[in-house]
Amino acid sequence: MGHREDLLAGAKRCLLAKGFLRTTARDIVKESGTNLASIGYHYGSKDALLAQAYVEMVEGMSDAFEGSGELRGEPGSPERFAEVWANIIGTMREPGSLWRLSMEIVAMGDQLPEVREHLARAQREGARGIVTLFHGGHEDDVPEEDVDTLGYFYLTLMMGLMAQWTIDPKSAPEAGQLAEGLRKVIDAATRT
Repeated sequence: MGHREDLLAGAKRCLLAKGFLRTTARDIVKESGTNLASIGYHYGSKDALLAQAYVEMVEGMSDAFEGSGELRGEPGSPERFAEVWANIIGTMREPGSLWRLSMEIVAMGDQLPEVREHLARAQREGARGIVTLFHGGHEDDVPEEDVDTLGYFYLTLMMGLMAQWTIDPKSAPEAGQLAEGLRKVIDAATRT
């Protein structure tokens, strides 16, 4: 690996070990075996490097969201809804969960405009990708309207779920509870 890749790998390890706020440029350099100047040269700033590392870590979660193979539920079905949420919740149970880091970044986002801008762009692509998990298809084929509605609907649910799992994992909802809640919303909306 070159310095750019070493820095990114070191930044990922630092984020999981120390979080965003407590990670220093010197921590990343020590972890990556590089030098301070290489951060500015390759990424512009420590915060930009950490933002890129975080985005790559989140992107890597998509395989875990699909589970240990093909999703079995029919795209768009309540079964698929429960299956995907069960997989997502499974990642929240893991020690050193990326989602605890996500809550830190959400809480301090307004303090770091450069990071916020970077993450806002990545969030849109995340909204596009999550639509395909629940509804099938390919990311390139997801219409912008679906990104703006379905994608952000699912991301909003995920943010709430992350908060609940971070604050009180013992009472945070499981996938079956989310699916039942969805059924109740649909039933109430379709009553005439």
